[in-house]
Amino acid sequence: MSAPILQVTGLQASIAGQQVVEDVSFEVPATGITAVLGRNGVGKTSTLRAVLGLIHRRGEVLLDGERIDGLPTHRIVRRGVGYVPEDREVFSALTVAENLALAERQSSPRRAFVADLFPDLVARRDQRAGTLSGGQQQMVSVARALLNDNRLLLVDEPTKGLAPKIVTEVADALAEAAKTVPILLVEQNLDVVRRLASGAVVIAGGRVVHTGPASEVLDDADLTRRLLGVSAEAA
Repeated sequence: MSAPILQVTGLQASIAGQQVVEDVSFEVPATGITAVLGRNGVGKTSTLRAVLGLIHRRGEVLLDGERIDGLPTHRIVRRGVGYVPEDREVFSALTVAENLALAERQSSPRRAFVADLFPDLVARRDQRAGTLSGGQQQMVSVARALLNDNRLLLVDEPTKGLAPKIVTEVADALAEAAKTVPILLVEQNLDVVRRLASGAVVIAGGRVVHTGPASEVLDDADLTRRLLGVSAEAA
């Protein structure tokens, strides 16, 4: 078995002096998709942001065996960590093409790969990102992360607020991306998690309360209800 791509031990994080991550430890395998699950407000997004150094954090974070918890965000990104934020954060005044160009970090970005995944973005390359639909903006956000040869992708709520057809397209893109790069995915849509994720990390109150195969949580109605606050049938 290969070593995990990401190891997080005793992670704590705070925003404006308020503790948002209490004590989080988990590993992300070097292949596939690992889902971060939990009720709203338990620290899932904050965990991703802490790993990337976007908020104040303590604890140990190893990327492929090397500590990155002391590095600023831009240096973590240069080491090959891509990030798809929860609220897309596209540059609304710039075109689709300009948004993508700003994300390119390497001499040979994977433009053809992204174009194959998101042909609609090719057709809209000269359109300002702020005039796109929410689903199209999400595609831009995902596409920016996929342009580079990352060692790990952190993807936060990629299907939030999207129409079912777009949810499927975004899930398809993540499934394709996961063939070449491991993904740590925060996602509330359990149908998407069931389709994509092999492993799961469940957070409650800023702490990890369960780790294991995603199916272990999703196929157990009592566990789903107890840990996530929803029924497996309704998910």
